[in-house]
Amino acid sequence: MMPGPRRPPSEVMKRALFALTLFMSAPLLAAPAAAAEPESSRDARMAWWREARFGMFVHWGLYSGLAGTWDGKKVADRGGMEWLQSIVGADTETYARAAKPKFRPKPGFAKEWAKLAKEAGCQYVVFTTKHHEGFALHDSKAGDYDAGDLLGRDLVKEITDALHAEGLKVGFYHSVIDWHHPEYDFTKAKGLPYPENGSKDPRKRDHAKYVDFLHQQVDELISNYGKVDVLWWDYSSTEFDGDEAWRAFDLIARVREKQPGIIMNNRLFRRPEAGFTGMSTRDVSNKMDSRYGDFVTPENHIPPTGLPGVDWETCMTMNTSWGYSEHDHAWKSSDQIIRNLIDIASKGGNYLINVGPMADGAIPPESVVRMQAVGAWLAMHDESIRGTTASPFEKLDFDGRCTAKGKTLFLHVFQRPESGIIELPGRQGRAVWSGGGELKTEQGNGSLRIHLPAVLPDPVASVIRVEEA
Repeated sequence: MMPGPRRPPSEVMKRALFALTLFMSAPLLAAPAAAAEPESSRDARMAWWREARFGMFVHWGLYSGLAGTWDGKKVADRGGMEWLQSIVGADTETYARAAKPKFRPKPGFAKEWAKLAKEAGCQYVVFTTKHHEGFALHDSKAGDYDAGDLLGRDLVKEITDALHAEGLKVGFYHSVIDWHHPEYDFTKAKGLPYPENGSKDPRKRDHAKYVDFLHQQVDELISNYGKVDVLWWDYSSTEFDGDEAWRAFDLIARVREKQPGIIMNNRLFRRPEAGFTGMSTRDVSNKMDSRYGDFVTPENHIPPTGLPGVDWETCMTMNTSWGYSEHDHAWKSSDQIIRNLIDIASKGGNYLINVGPMADGAIPPESVVRMQAVGAWLAMHDESIRGTTASPFEKLDFDGRCTAKGKTLFLHVFQRPESGIIELPGRQGRAVWSGGGELKTEQGNGSLRIHLPAVLPDPVASVIRVEEA
C-alpha cells in the first residue's frame, strides 16, 4: 500500500533545524576558486563518463501533471512545458494549488525507469531533483514544498535505489533558480526567467537566505543517498552567476568534500572561463577552465565539429519539451536518435537523451519505443560507441561517421555510396562487419579501399570495423 501524506512538522521546528544545519555546515567565508586539479586525478574521475557516451535525462515534477495545459486550455504544442509556471505567469500559490493535486506517482515507477535505461544501453541517468518551479523530489528538512510533505515519500531515494540496483550511475539535476522560495530575489537575478505575476510581489527579498536554503538542500542530496556520480546544475546568466548568485565555489567545495569522485557540469557560471560565450544554448566553446566545471553543455544541438580539448555532453529532447506535454507530438524518429548518438560519439562527446514522465511516473510509450530501438542497435554495435574517441578524419567520402578506439576504426555507414567503395586515406588493414563477416579490400595510392555489398545490412547505420595491419 502506498503510504499516505504525513502531517508536516511545525514551521518553528523546521526553522530551528534549518538554522542548526547551516551553523554546523556552512563555511564562514565564500571559498575561492579551487586550485587546478592534477590532470591525472581528473582523468581518473572522468574515465567512466568518457567511456559511457550515452545517458538518460529525466525531467519530472509538478509540471508533469499539468501536461502542457493551464486552466483547461492548451498552453502550446511545442516548447518546454517544465517552464509552464513562467509561461502562464502564475504566482507560486496559484500554480501550486493547480499542480499539487495532479502529481501522484504510482508505486514502482522508479524501477520502470531504471529498467528502460538499462535496456536502452545507457550507462547513467540524470534526473531532476528540483526544477525552476522549486518543488523538491526528496524529503527535505529545509522547507515544506517537497515530495516528503506532499506525499509522505522520498522520490529521490526511490529513484536512486532503483538505479543503483540496475548498476547505473546516478546523476542529480538541480536548479539553482527557484520560483517558489520567498527569498529568491528575482530583481537581482538579471537575465533569468521569473513568472510575471510572482514578480508583482513588492516585498523586499533577502537573496542570501535563499542561497543558504539552496546550500542546505544540496547538502541533503549529497549526504543521504549513497554514491552520486553527476551533479547537473541549471542555470546562470551572463549577468548573474558564480559566487554573486549562488556562492558557487562554496557549493562546489562542499559537494566535492562529500562526493570526491563526482562530476559536475558548468552551469553555476555563464562566462568564458566556464565554456560559455553568451546566453544561447548554442553559445558554448572549447575554452573551459576545469575549476568551473567538468564538462560543457550544448543543449538541443550538436556542435558541427565537436568541442575539441574539453569534455562535452549534448542534452536533447525527444520531442520539443523536456517536461511531459500531452500536446507535443513532434517526436524525433528512432533512426534520428541513433544517428545523433553516432554523430556525437564521432565528435568525442556524450549524448544525454531526455524522457519526460507523466504525473504518475509512467514514461510515455513514444519514448519507450525510441529508447528500446537505441538499445537494440547498441546491442549489435556497442563496441563502436562505448569507450571510443573522435574521428581522426576531418572529412569522410561517404554519408556516415567514424569513431576510433586505439588503432581500430569504426565506420558508421548511413547510406551506400554510389561507387560502392569507401576510401580511407593513409590507412591499411582489414575490414569486417561489426557483427562478423569480412569485406573485400584493396590497397592503392596510400589508401585502403573497402568494397561494399549492393545492400547494406543495417538501414539505420551499418558498422564496419577497420583493424590496422
